[in-house]
Amino acid sequence: MGFLAKLFGNKASRDNKALQPILDKTLEAYEKIKNLDIDALRHKTVEFKEYINNYIADIDTRINELKLKAENDDLDLEKKNDIFEQVDKLEKQQLEKIEEALNNIMPEAFAVLKETAKRFKENEVVEATATELDRELAAKFDHINIEGDKVYYDNSWVAGGNTITWDMVPYNVQVIGGAVLHQGKIAEMATGEGKTLVATFPVYLNALAGRGVHVVTVNDYLAKRDSEWMGTIYEFLGLTVDCIDKHEPNSQARRNAYLADITYGTNNEFGFDYLRDNMTGNPEELVQRKHHFAIVDEVDSVLIDDARTPLIISGPTPRGDHQEFDILKADVVKLYEAQKRLVTLCLAEAKKLLTDPNATPEQKQHGADQLFRAYRGLPKNNALIKFLSEEGMRTLMQKTEGFYLQEQQKNMHIIDDELYFVLDEKLHSVDLTEKGIDELTKAYNDQTFFILPDVGSEIAELERSNLSNDEKLIKKSELLRNYSEKSERLHTVQQLLKAYTLFEKDVDYVIMDNKIKIVDEQTGRIMEGRRWSDGLHQAVEAKENVHIEAATQTYATITLQNYFRMYHKLAGMTGTAETEAGEFWDIYKLDVVVIPTNKPIARIDAEDLIYKTKREKYNAVIEKIEEFVTEGRPVLVGTTSVDVSELLSRMLTRKGIKHNVLNAKLHAKEAQIVKDAGQAGTVTIATNMAGRGTDIKLGPGVKEAGGLAIIGTERHESRRVDRQLRGRSGRQGDNGSSQFFVSLEDDLMRMFGSERIAPIMDKLGLQEGEVIQHSMITKQIEKAQKKVEENHFGTRKHLLEYDDVMNSQREAIYEKRRHALFGERLSIDINNMMYDLGESMIEKFQDTSDYEGLQLEVLSTMGIDLPFEEDEFKRSKLEVLSDKLFDRALEVYNNKTRIIGEKTLPVIENVLKNTQFENILIPFTDGKKSMNVVVNIKKAVENGAKEISLAVEKFITLGIIDESWKEHLRELDDLKQSVRNATYEQKDPLLIYKFESFNLFKQMIQKINTDVISFLMRADVPMQDGSQVREQRARAIDRSRLKEQRNDLLSQAHSNTQERQVTQPIHVEKKVGRNDPCPCGSGKKYKNCHGKDEL
Repeated sequence: MGFLAKLFGNKASRDNKALQPILDKTLEAYEKIKNLDIDALRHKTVEFKEYINNYIADIDTRINELKLKAENDDLDLEKKNDIFEQVDKLEKQQLEKIEEALNNIMPEAFAVLKETAKRFKENEVVEATATELDRELAAKFDHINIEGDKVYYDNSWVAGGNTITWDMVPYNVQVIGGAVLHQGKIAEMATGEGKTLVATFPVYLNALAGRGVHVVTVNDYLAKRDSEWMGTIYEFLGLTVDCIDKHEPNSQARRNAYLADITYGTNNEFGFDYLRDNMTGNPEELVQRKHHFAIVDEVDSVLIDDARTPLIISGPTPRGDHQEFDILKADVVKLYEAQKRLVTLCLAEAKKLLTDPNATPEQKQHGADQLFRAYRGLPKNNALIKFLSEEGMRTLMQKTEGFYLQEQQKNMHIIDDELYFVLDEKLHSVDLTEKGIDELTKAYNDQTFFILPDVGSEIAELERSNLSNDEKLIKKSELLRNYSEKSERLHTVQQLLKAYTLFEKDVDYVIMDNKIKIVDEQTGRIMEGRRWSDGLHQAVEAKENVHIEAATQTYATITLQNYFRMYHKLAGMTGTAETEAGEFWDIYKLDVVVIPTNKPIARIDAEDLIYKTKREKYNAVIEKIEEFVTEGRPVLVGTTSVDVSELLSRMLTRKGIKHNVLNAKLHAKEAQIVKDAGQAGTVTIATNMAGRGTDIKLGPGVKEAGGLAIIGTERHESRRVDRQLRGRSGRQGDNGSSQFFVSLEDDLMRMFGSERIAPIMDKLGLQEGEVIQHSMITKQIEKAQKKVEENHFGTRKHLLEYDDVMNSQREAIYEKRRHALFGERLSIDINNMMYDLGESMIEKFQDTSDYEGLQLEVLSTMGIDLPFEEDEFKRSKLEVLSDKLFDRALEVYNNKTRIIGEKTLPVIENVLKNTQFENILIPFTDGKKSMNVVVNIKKAVENGAKEISLAVEKFITLGIIDESWKEHLRELDDLKQSVRNATYEQKDPLLIYKFESFNLFKQMIQKINTDVISFLMRADVPMQDGSQVREQRARAIDRSRLKEQRNDLLSQAHSNTQERQVTQPIHVEKKVGRNDPCPCGSGKKYKNCHGKDEL
């Protein structure tokens, strides 16, 4: 591999070589751009926009012509469908043409941005000729002022609550990073290399197309800060900027934020807005445009760690508060205590036999079995962990495990049968054994209380019985209800066992305000609003005796992975993506390009120090901290949990060393602690909160002393987190050092340590108090980390395969919903529904040649007689009969809409003359149910019966789709539960899920077709005069009972992207008195100009 790398170069060098021409062209264009006066420089934005619009003008014209043609009422529906298909193809071509145009102007556009940044750095005030946008901005911001026809931009302004002075001019490597992002790739840049500034290049360039650019951040503070920090540069160049997190959901202000050229926001809010848009019944409530281009900051956190975390809008569900966690908790605690006693006995026997020099080989083997049994029972048992760190014990246990794993675990039952339940830390799973189920059942009279019935065989037996059909139906219903209850009961027990055995307080979660709050494993931050899924959160709540939240029903859901895959172009930036490059390519087709640093990295990364026990390791860490403090160097100590950070804090206090602690419990002090962390002699103990996005600046004398010292107290299971911690030191060529302290008792070493590490340690004869430092051991640790990453990738991919099934269904249903919402293509959908319904009914009755049955079904569903006789029904093909029924149904439907129009129009015209109403409510009924339809009065008078029928079609279709989809999501949740609890004859649960969910989806579509067509064909207006007409606003969502949340599918939190930082309101807008002159320079009073919309 080394020879090939020398011959062909590595990926990073090949990538940078390919990008060099773009940099050269940009620098060449810059030589001309830097000579432009300020107005000519600003006018380049207008020129670029004109160039792009001219480049796509031909396609634009053709699209508009086709859309105009599709509005013709006399056009055949098939031809109309063909036109819309042509429009879709042309819109794809249009996007390709836009990319071509952007590539053509890229060097010049990048040069414009670089020169703008330079002029802001070199001038305290930048003067230019005022535009209309300048006047609007001057009315809002203090740093923009108008005098006559001139605008004056200060180079200092407020961003994120602090006054900043612009002092940045992009380096050449930042231009390269910008080009990578424009190409729809991931740019990996080291800490301090200015990712925020790099993003300005592709953001400015792509915003010129007028399709909207979304800049996605991991929390709302960064979204607001970056939009204000970089916003002035974009606004100076004539682009509009906004941040969705500054505005309420579904407000006009948020709608306007999406209409801006550049829109900042958090990943959560972008995703939730998409879901909200697909729940509204009024097109005017929509906030998002088409998803064009997004740049995701900290892309590995958002698209890898959070990919399997769904955004969920949920509402109340029947019996949502009926849960058995509190009821079954006592039984689970007894079971857990019984397992602890058993494991203690197994370990004691193993110790006795394995340390006895006179023990026979059979006794030694029995001892090894007992040791492995203890490991299978409670792998986190402290006494077990201690014993496994002794010479030869881990190797023996791994050898025993290898024996029982062979031949598809054929003999594993010998070990497991003695246990009450089996724990697998790696897979995060708990499985009850027969012995465990028997122990649980002791408290109940029913021996089958926790045993799932064999539904398949019992139903088959019922079918063979002599019972009547009604009795069979009752028995089947009882059987399924029994299965459902026991399935839920077993699931509750398993989740409670997980809560007691796998989840630790102050490690995985903390208790604050009498609530369980998840601690992010990657960052150490509290993730407000995040809950573990599948009842696990309720199980932890029961364990800790806090209030157990009621279960809810999903109304709308999407994973971030599937949300971001909707964008035409997606890019990302981070300091740690290279380790996940394979996953980025597999799932998103995103290439990772490593951008060279502006200055070489001077940080020294020392080899890991490996100790036998945690106690020795922590003592060594304290000694090292003392050494660094004496040298006058600041020290950042990274820990993986709140628990460890508090332990080290106590040890430092005993030593009399002043220090700061930053963890999930103390996150409110984060800003001040981080600010002080670079000062000489300052010791900061931090969980992974100090990893991602924390910029530690060195104080006076620190560089001379050796820079910031990083001490890692444990290797994290993800290499990215270790790299993030290291990356806090050595920014922009600063000196510094980093070193990790590891023990054989650490979780990573226990669970995933290579089989080679234990024998190496045994050969070296590591005694208590000794330390080993060797590159070979460090490499083995990194191999263990890779193993964990592969394990996580496999789990994520499996979970995302489940979501992909739902995503394909979601896309299909949301497309139908959009057609109904806008009405543009609804007539095609209605016709297709009508045809499909007719075809399915004919097919159903043709199999049994039941003409009378079909006649009755069509009459009750469509309200029409069959257009063919019985003889024709029996001899004709399905397609011919379907066409005839469709033609007849369409004819009747068109007549009905005309009659309804004639009946309602006079009343509507009368209302228009005599009232100021905008919309009215018209009651419709099909004889079974009634619906009130909102109709716009003005449109109804202008367009006649067509507008009324369209309003009815839209209202009915939207209502039925929404109700059916909500019910379908509930059924999918139930299906997921059942395929997890029952393995159908050892088949893959995912295949079962795909098959069953497809059938459920097909049934839902058929139900939608039946309900929509049945109502439309039979609907009539019961009113005879205008007395029942009343004013009505357009349909809006009642959000009072809806809840927005994120659920973690892996039962393990891996991201900081849910956190919503509690920040004080940041006021950056200008305060102007209502009677003062408007700052825009118009000469009017503020209340009569830009302040007229304010209360």
